[in-house]
Amino acid sequence: MSELASAEISRPRGNRSFWLKHLHRWHWISAALSLVGMLLFAATGITLNHAADIGGTPQTTERSATLPAPLLAEIAGAGTARRPIPSAIRDWARREFSVSIGDDTAEWSRDEIYLVLPRPGADAALTIDRESGEARYELTTRGWIAYLNDLHKGRHTGLAWSWFIDVFAAACLVFCTTGLILLHLHAGSRPSTWPVVGFGLVVPVILAILFIH
Repeated sequence: MSELASAEISRPRGNRSFWLKHLHRWHWISAALSLVGMLLFAATGITLNHAADIGGTPQTTERSATLPAPLLAEIAGAGTARRPIPSAIRDWARREFSVSIGDDTAEWSRDEIYLVLPRPGADAALTIDRESGEARYELTTRGWIAYLNDLHKGRHTGLAWSWFIDVFAAACLVFCTTGLILLHLHAGSRPSTWPVVGFGLVVPVILAILFIH
């Protein structure tokens, strides 16, 4: 066999080896990055699907305190336009109620200030009486399952978790795409590859067509 013919034969093998090496590398890297997140989102997918069957008893706690006179003076005649709570009062509430209050817009009426403070797995609100200075903080928690379900939905989770979901989703796309290409490269020696892949595609399509209206 001539040197030219040997080179022609070895080139496809070399290309295949190159792609297999890099695809396997990206496949395991994306799998490692998305493993914990995938377990979380798979488990909470089940709990969300059966949310009505999973019982939970909400627990509500209330705390109250009175604004110091200087802080009360800041809000006594400040009008009723919707706006954030002044920073000095936010700092006071953080110390009194151990709650982090950002620059979220609060409802200002003639009698009180009302600020909703939702979080994953819980709802909370801060109410401040503009005449007496009495502040009430109410927190209702719904348990760890509700907390994890809200992480799944990205409900009231903030910017950092939103970025995590985007990065996690990108890692999952890389994992699935490299997995599909690897299936293609190995399909010749594994005859059941495409029937199994096709089954995974056809079943949800049939269910959607026949049972979702």
